Amino acid sequence: KKRLYTQFTASLASQVAQSLERDGAKVGVINVRVYRPFVEEAFLKALPQSVKAIRVLGQVLDRQAVSDASVRSNLYGDVLAAITFANDRENQPTIIDIKYPREQSWTPISIAASFQLLVNKPLFHSGSKDGQLSSGLQIIDPTTVQQYTFWDIDESSSANASVILAQALSKESANNVTLKTSHDNLIQGGVNRTDIRRSKKTIEASFPVDAADVVYVGDEVLLKHIDVANGLKYGGKIILRAPGVKDDDLEKKLPAEFRKSISNNAYRLYILDTKAIERVSLDISLETYLIELAFLRIALPTLEDVGIQKLSTINGDGDILGTLAADLDKALREIEIPEGWATVEAGTEPPKLRKDITITSFIPFEKIELEPPTLLKSWQTAAKGLIFKEAFDTKPALRPDLSVKTYTVHVQENRRLTPPTYDRNIFHIEFDLGDSGLKYEIGEALGIHAENDPREVKDFMKYYELNAEDIVEVPSREDPTVLENRTIYQALMQNIDLWGRPPKRFYESLAEFAMDPTEKKELLSLGGLDGITEFRRRAEVDTITYADVFLEFPSARPLFHDIVRLVSPMKRREYSIASCQKVTPTSVALMIVVVNWVDPKGRDRWGQATRYLKELRPGALVTVSVKPSVMKLPPKSTQPIVMAGLGTGLAPFRAFVQHRAWEKAQGHEIGPVLLYMGSRHQREEYCYGEEWEAYQDAGVITLLGRAFSRDQPQKIYIQDRMRETLNDMVKAYRLESATYICRPTWPVPDVTHVLEEVIARDASIAGRKVDTRKEVEKLKDVGRYVLEVY
Repeated sequence: KKRLYTQFTASLASQVAQSLERDGAKVGVINVRVYRPFVEEAFLKALPQSVKAIRVLGQVLDRQAVSDASVRSNLYGDVLAAITFANDRENQPTIIDIKYPREQSWTPISIAASFQLLVNKPLFHSGSKDGQLSSGLQIIDPTTVQQYTFWDIDESSSANASVILAQALSKESANNVTLKTSHDNLIQGGVNRTDIRRSKKTIEASFPVDAADVVYVGDEVLLKHIDVANGLKYGGKIILRAPGVKDDDLEKKLPAEFRKSISNNAYRLYILDTKAIERVSLDISLETYLIELAFLRIALPTLEDVGIQKLSTINGDGDILGTLAADLDKALREIEIPEGWATVEAGTEPPKLRKDITITSFIPFEKIELEPPTLLKSWQTAAKGLIFKEAFDTKPALRPDLSVKTYTVHVQENRRLTPPTYDRNIFHIEFDLGDSGLKYEIGEALGIHAENDPREVKDFMKYYELNAEDIVEVPSREDPTVLENRTIYQALMQNIDLWGRPPKRFYESLAEFAMDPTEKKELLSLGGLDGITEFRRRAEVDTITYADVFLEFPSARPLFHDIVRLVSPMKRREYSIASCQKVTPTSVALMIVVVNWVDPKGRDRWGQATRYLKELRPGALVTVSVKPSVMKLPPKSTQPIVMAGLGTGLAPFRAFVQHRAWEKAQGHEIGPVLLYMGSRHQREEYCYGEEWEAYQDAGVITLLGRAFSRDQPQKIYIQDRMRETLNDMVKAYRLESATYICRPTWPVPDVTHVLEEVIARDASIAGRKVDTRKEVEKLKDVGRYVLEVY
């Protein structure tokens, strides 16, 4: 007889021992229910004389202590002392310390593995599920217990769907339902796992579900961190929430090992597209209802109607549930598993995923960070810091509020590229670098640290009765111990995004300052789940700004230092650089379209940065920074480049062409340059047209594919020009061309299809078969298919 001596989950250990004993294993468990004081007499009395080996599961401080051979668990010391000094034992059993850290999460398999250390013959055999050990442990009877696991991120608005479902299941008096939620705050900003068990019998199981009937995954990003299928029984079902994902794009979204696991274990995969139902896409709070309904249909199809009734009593909205249930087929679909999912491409090493989360908390991670208060100071305070620099540790800096290295440049040229009568104002702006020291590479972006409109700033100061020259002392967002001093006017011009769009939390925070009960109630509603539809209308249709909200709710009048805390800081806007520094060493150019619209009230609205830039005149000072980009030229100048740009998406390609022209002027051999450009009308939007034609005449641009979509009865787009010149693209591809797309996302699928046609044509010429989708992904991996889209 062998004994496993434990001080942890007594119930689970006993269940495992009983299961192993039924299979003929001679093992037993002694559970310590009161750890101190350790009573040796009671222990020896409980230990049969037939015991030959004892394995002590002893808890130690951490994993380092587990691997340290000099560290022993306290329980091991007690057991060793009791056995050593016992005088009633003819043969003393061997004693081994099996240490485990405090965060260890025990499962039936891990406990059974500890029992295996007691005996020589195998207690369990290799199962069929991905080669995992299958002990045949019958802790939970699958014929009487249904098990479900829900995975989600803490930030999910529908993370409580599992709790509501458990409540609904428990409303049937004949059911015994258990619910356990665990949190790991170190993965993806916070991940939660909820296990539900349902049975007509009493359930005694404190361990995680390891053979779920249904697994729900609330965010596809979890598939990259956790092996969610590990706890699913053979032939089980997976519900994956994937808003807006089409069947054609699904394979790219799913990790290869996850696809293989689905195929090899006969799992059934269901996609829940919450955007497929318009009402849900407009009101995110309805997602919880949709998830509950999807679970009922997949997990308990025969009880769907009863389940909806029980959910109605909890949610209190039976009509909405009924409507969503009728539309559920629009959002929930089963995926036919391709045969190709059963294998993983050779040479690819899948990442090692966690089998489970590590429980770090009983509650979700609180992500609200408290900021130090800002203070209003007089000009005398700032003056003292400037005069007595050493005493106040004053350090003058250009825009100290910014976390990136900045430069001051001067406007050299600002000219409109489209006619003044045209509805789109696309302009070319060039900056003189002077002695700023700014350096940039091909494909990089220039960050513009714009300023608010001075007229709007002055109007707001007048309304809010602010003194432009008062000093505001603001803790740095990079280091709260560093205080930055600016005037109120400077803060409103350069730092506070007062004409940006406020998030929901702003309304809730502003409600604290509202003196009028009606205004306070409305602000709280806009900041809560009840006001989600109205909030979206204000944000997406009315394009309400922070300043608009202050004007709309006059009783909510926080002090200025509170405004600095409540309103988001202004962010730099980045634009692809449209010049090559080797060609223009003392300047940098941008190509920009003005963002403007008219709101429902008839007011002119502007994009903050483009409005600022279009008003600049030659000589004006501008604060800028440089940001790296994925748009890199191929390593060899002889490699062809294929570029596709819409509108201002031509900006980086102007730099590319300038660089290739410079290389040719230096006597280097250059590869073919294929430029495809698209806009609505040639007369109004043929931006840099004379330059492109001059480069073509000079032999720099090999092919110029111009697609002006509205200059003829039939629409002509970039992909159409590409197909017309497919042979040229195939020749370039055979020379290891790199293909680039810049700007809007909508043409990407069409251009990608053309690239797949190029790959297929090349393979046909070579007499071989290829998977064009996989080839495109390979091109992305090696930098030969580069997307810079938004």
